[in-house]
Amino acid sequence: MRIGLLTDGGYPYVTGESRLWCDRLVRGLAQHEFDVYALSRSARQEDAGWVPLPPQVRRVRTAPLWAPGDEGRGGRAYGRRERRRFTACFTQLAAALCGPRDAAAESFAEGLYGLAELGREYGGLHAALRSEAAVRVLESACRTRGVRRSVHGATVLDHLALADRLERALRPLSPDWYGEDGLGAVDLCHAASGGTAALPGLVAKRFFGVPLLVTEYGVHLRAHYLGASDARLSTPVRALLAAFHNCLAAEVYRQASVITPGNTHARRWQERCGADRARLRTVYPGMEAERFAAVGESGDGGDPYTLVRVGRIEPAKDLVGLLHAFAEVRRQVPAARLRIVSVPGRDAESATYRAHCEALAAQLFPDEATDAHAVGDNPVSFEDLGGPCAPSLTEVYAGAGVAVLSSVVEGFPVSLVEAMLCGRATVSTDVGAVVEVIGGTGLVVPPRNPRALADACLALLRDPARRERLGAAARARALELFTVEQNIAAFHGIYLELISHTPVHRDADAIGADGALLPFAHPAEAHVPGHWTGRRSGGATTPAWAAAPRPAGGSTGGGGGARAGVGAYAGAVAGAGRADGHV
Repeated sequence: MRIGLLTDGGYPYVTGESRLWCDRLVRGLAQHEFDVYALSRSARQEDAGWVPLPPQVRRVRTAPLWAPGDEGRGGRAYGRRERRRFTACFTQLAAALCGPRDAAAESFAEGLYGLAELGREYGGLHAALRSEAAVRVLESACRTRGVRRSVHGATVLDHLALADRLERALRPLSPDWYGEDGLGAVDLCHAASGGTAALPGLVAKRFFGVPLLVTEYGVHLRAHYLGASDARLSTPVRALLAAFHNCLAAEVYRQASVITPGNTHARRWQERCGADRARLRTVYPGMEAERFAAVGESGDGGDPYTLVRVGRIEPAKDLVGLLHAFAEVRRQVPAARLRIVSVPGRDAESATYRAHCEALAAQLFPDEATDAHAVGDNPVSFEDLGGPCAPSLTEVYAGAGVAVLSSVVEGFPVSLVEAMLCGRATVSTDVGAVVEVIGGTGLVVPPRNPRALADACLALLRDPARRERLGAAARARALELFTVEQNIAAFHGIYLELISHTPVHRDADAIGADGALLPFAHPAEAHVPGHWTGRRSGGATTPAWAAAPRPAGGSTGGGGGARAGVGAYAGAVAGAGRADGHV
């Protein structure tokens, strides 16, 4: 089958969150063809290039979400008729954002698909969404009676900022992807995340009836809420953007044939946002187990006094709490050491937080020396992955006896799965999908509780046999649930299930306004080669006699066209009867 893979800021670019699992999925399903439709997030990402693509990737089409222009669709100004259509559709969408939540879904969907159809036919959505007319529509919607209290104080600057953000969020409607040679030609759309990445899949389902599969290893709406603390945006703008992402998430969940959360934590979010429980199938992320096999099967438990923490350095990981917990561990086990290994951060917040943690470590653990002539050594080390002290993940886990996670906010804990594949016992906080991943093979403590974290670490440091039992059980669990093979097998089964419900590609005229298939859109006679079908050989199309009548006032009256169609059909049937020797 032919899969349309929809990504946002990931595959096929070498950077991005979805690039690894998408690349493994595409390579693991070599029997299928993939058309990749990718949205890029920055010029740096595009300059970094693509990962090597396997031969089953037949086509890659990209569109930037960061560039300030209407790429590839011609940003011409709309005429009077197009402006009226745009204003009507955008008014519906704005009313959904400002009005009561119980009436937002239908209005949002009509406005969204109206804009998509306008962009598909004429292009120019970029200019229209940034036009004065769009700002006036937003201003009028915010002043309508009964709107949400949080948008009452919106100013002109707020409307301008909101129009800019909405244009960027709706930019996937502008590329020339929505034709019979684009997304209309695929058998299935697979969105690698919700939100913006799923927009092309919504349009493909609306216009061509292509089934949509949505995978969310991190819930897009949750990520928006966690990252919505931009001080540059006013309260009304943040409220309206939250309403937009809420409506978009609800529409994606409503239209998706199957939704595959990466864990139960994400599944609960999706259910609260309106996803139908019957359409949810949990598919765990797949890790390359072979990469950690040497460490996991070696039987070496690592340094029994070394704790290791692997992951990004940011406030949500609560390294301050981890350092205070290790201070208690150090008091009771003087030989204990803590290694904090991370990928070098590029943003200023990560660098600032790391500097704060290093200063705290230096204060809590002054450099210690064994005697008067030795050089002091700090028991806490901050190491960059790929550096001389931590050249690879396998060497990092091989040198430690216990893996620690101290986060206060977490989605799917990849570092815990890596430690489990290496056969290491774990101590972690009860956040996100941690308990689901650990499943009784490690110790779990409440977040923001350094004393409980220290007690759990001490319990494992003092009991080598328990460490070994938990490590072996953790590796067995990870091999059963979190491998690339199980991930690929799960998606392959879902692909076959979805295509079994829509086995034949449908032409655009066989799809209703709601995206559902129209019964009898192609009569049986449409498959008989002849002049009445519009095709000389093969394929099906709606014949002239079965086509919808033309509106009155056209060059050919509706009644005359219908009579001509019936005459052609009668002549064709008579000719077929004579050829068969029957009257």
